[in-house]
Amino acid sequence: MAFGRDVRSALFRRVQSFAQTELNVFGAASVITRNTNDVQQVQMVLVMMLNVMIMAPITMIGGIIMAIRQDVALSSMIAVIIPLMAVIIGLMLKAALPLFQSMQAKIDRVNQVMREKLSGVRVIRAFVRTDFEERRFDEANRDLTDTQLKINRMFALMLPLLMAIFNFSSVAIIWFGAGRVDSGAMPIGNLTAFLAYIMQILMSVMMAVVMFVMVPRAAASATRIKEVLDTLSSVNDPEEPTAESGLSGQIEFRDVEFRYPGAEEPVLCGVSFTAYPGETTAIVGSTGSGKSTLINLIPRLYDVTGGSILVDGVDVRQMSLSRLWGRIGFIQQRAFLFSGTVASNLSYGKEDASEKDLWHALSVAQAREFVAEMPEGLEATISQGGASVSGGQRQRLAIARALIKRPEVYVFDDSFSALDFKTDSKLRAALKHETAEATVIIVAQRVSTIMDADRIIVMDGGRVVGLGRHSELMDECETYREIVFSQLSAEEVA
Repeated sequence: MAFGRDVRSALFRRVQSFAQTELNVFGAASVITRNTNDVQQVQMVLVMMLNVMIMAPITMIGGIIMAIRQDVALSSMIAVIIPLMAVIIGLMLKAALPLFQSMQAKIDRVNQVMREKLSGVRVIRAFVRTDFEERRFDEANRDLTDTQLKINRMFALMLPLLMAIFNFSSVAIIWFGAGRVDSGAMPIGNLTAFLAYIMQILMSVMMAVVMFVMVPRAAASATRIKEVLDTLSSVNDPEEPTAESGLSGQIEFRDVEFRYPGAEEPVLCGVSFTAYPGETTAIVGSTGSGKSTLINLIPRLYDVTGGSILVDGVDVRQMSLSRLWGRIGFIQQRAFLFSGTVASNLSYGKEDASEKDLWHALSVAQAREFVAEMPEGLEATISQGGASVSGGQRQRLAIARALIKRPEVYVFDDSFSALDFKTDSKLRAALKHETAEATVIIVAQRVSTIMDADRIIVMDGGRVVGLGRHSELMDECETYREIVFSQLSAEEVA
């Protein structure tokens, strides 16, 4: 149990250290399987080793010594019986190992389909795809079952083969032993004792076989666990973090380039701009222009592949991760809430936040009204992922959580998309006062959200094609004009 505890802890800590790149490589379903099912397989073999693997060799070695003491000549049969059994076991294990590795991957697949079914249940029902999802799960389930049946059929042959060797060995020992008894080379009592010792040796081998049936699957699981533990994060703390010269929160992009691992073309290329404290910097662009990728580079969810990002003149790669993350309030488009209460989710930003701080943050985030209407107020239950509240309420609670933290840099990744125009307007007005001294970076699809920004960056194809205020970009940037007129009429723009 202690071994399982330590391995699960090591896996969890390693996965926590991963950047988004490594998480994308393994996938959530596989990581969960490795930290549960795979660890359990190794635990089971360890239990068998402690019970059987220690006892069986001692019993076998003792039996061999006692058998040789009874009759050396007849003991030569052991040199035939045990290697024969070892060959059969070895061939079985060699054939089973690839199947066990395949089986663990198929368990991953079953988990993946199940997670998608649970996460996307509303989409599945909206598109009447329940039957399709049942077939998809049935396909993954049957694939796993077929592999398990192949393995079980293989090991179903092992015990009969070993029992055949066991019984033929008994017959051979009695046959040759009877000859030695008849010639007077061996007393009949010694033959009886020798037969008992041989049975003891073969029973020890049989006990070991029961354990070896489990070894291939545990070996496959151990390999998968080792893959995670041996994977180092691509984003790490520097050996000697640079001392910070100031704490204003200025963000500077210097000729930043980024490409995903294995990609031929960069997602971002030659991006340069500066976001200043006390100002709002907005980023707009068409879908796929690189907006979200750009801001994911600030907290080092990924590391730049070219150029640099500086916070107060210090390259983020030269800052400790905890220090960097502590200065940033990151609000994603898909706001995530943890299972617990409203208060526990808000306190995630600051553990010692007072009730007054919580209500103030809710007021700024335009969430006070609906929280106050809940029977339990701040102690109202929030289900996993925030499924018990609407999308707009979830976004506002996520914004309140960031406000509690009071960071120097606020990053809003399209965090107002689920809000109606009235709430959006009131929230932005309240935020302007609350974040007056902080650096605010907003990624938005709605032009009305960012028209009043101090600086608007227009992205297209991973490059900055426009930079300035709304009025300047309307005169100088064709891409920005297209985005504006696709959402607003000429009269609204005027």
